[in-house]
Amino acid sequence: MFILGGKYPMTAFKTLLKNLGPGLLFASMAIGTSHLVLSTKAGAQYGWIMAVPIILANIFKYPFFEFGVRYTNVTDKTLIEGYRNRGKGYLWFYAFITLFTTFTILAALYTVTAGLFINLFKVQGIELSYIALALFVLISVLLIVGRYRFLEVSLKFVVTILFAALIITTVLVVYKGQVSAVSDFTPTPIFENASILFLISLMGWMPTTVEASSWVSLWSIEKWKTQQQKPSLKESLHEFNVGYFITAILALFFLTIGWFTLYGTNTELSGNSVIFADQVVQLFTTHIGSWAYLFIAISAFATMFSTCMTAHDAVSRVSLDIIDLLSPKIQLSGKKTFFALAVLILAAINYVVIAAFSANMGKLVALATFVSFVVAPIIGYMNLKNVMSEDVPPNDRPKPWLRILTYMGIVFLSFFSLYYLYLEVL
Repeated sequence: MFILGGKYPMTAFKTLLKNLGPGLLFASMAIGTSHLVLSTKAGAQYGWIMAVPIILANIFKYPFFEFGVRYTNVTDKTLIEGYRNRGKGYLWFYAFITLFTTFTILAALYTVTAGLFINLFKVQGIELSYIALALFVLISVLLIVGRYRFLEVSLKFVVTILFAALIITTVLVVYKGQVSAVSDFTPTPIFENASILFLISLMGWMPTTVEASSWVSLWSIEKWKTQQQKPSLKESLHEFNVGYFITAILALFFLTIGWFTLYGTNTELSGNSVIFADQVVQLFTTHIGSWAYLFIAISAFATMFSTCMTAHDAVSRVSLDIIDLLSPKIQLSGKKTFFALAVLILAAINYVVIAAFSANMGKLVALATFVSFVVAPIIGYMNLKNVMSEDVPPNDRPKPWLRILTYMGIVFLSFFSLYYLYLEVL
């Protein structure tokens, strides 16, 4: 019946489209800094070999994010509620990590996006911080007025356009062939300290930071509220897997573009967001043709804009959820006024960070990367504790192969975290 009638494949596809939301938001959020910036730079500086750590990071981190979908679907609770159920220490630890990232992640994302805007639209005479302020205002209004429903619907278009644009761009780049290496080119050593630090940063943000697993959990609950129907665990996992697969594929697309267009040319991508934005767009147009400028510019800006929007929404929701769980009498989550207030407060805080520390934004991003990577195996273990707890019936807990992969991921991330500490601290 599956083969002859075609009814079940079509039904499954319609079900996927209906449930599309949390996984899509995850993809949109993940394909920002880790993809546009780090994956492109990885291909440009080290070539195809960087596909190995990208693939490994996506494989080993998969269970940590999958558990966010699994736990919430089975229990109707967020991962953060699960942390509280495991003990107040778990919740306070996650609250500390969220507080720290509040002052770094959004500021970094908006800085890169503002730099792209300045470059793409040839803006002169306006400081980057003012462009970032305008973006904060615009995205805050979109989130407050449109809320989750607008976010989901708009990102379906953005991610679809972005995915199509990157497929076309990657095909064009591969078709034209790899750029010729300069005569004095020498490959960058992979096992020197600077390269290892870059490698760890790449894996730390690939596909995104592990603490974002709770973001998917919160988006799942918001999705069910909008459609007034909760999908089955199988349907929820299927939808998330589609989004996760998209993030992995896009990372390899960006890697390929950086590899084919810059590797061997001795071109070093700048750490300055405005200069970097110019380099990214120019490397595409130089290799493909000036006719592709608008096409590539829109793709690059859409990548970062959608990442800013999803991250801003997620951190607002997580902050309210944490406050509710730490102070049960307050109950801020789910109320439009408090969500709007959280969005505005986050915008104000991060604008101040950008205005005050714009010259040292690279150091702030490095610090955020350091903290996120070091705590990744701890949060991964916390997520495992949630899905293996009495909250989840035995039949809905992860299969043995997924638990094994989880422990492998914890060991993998712990090893690199300890080595990162050794290089940076000792």
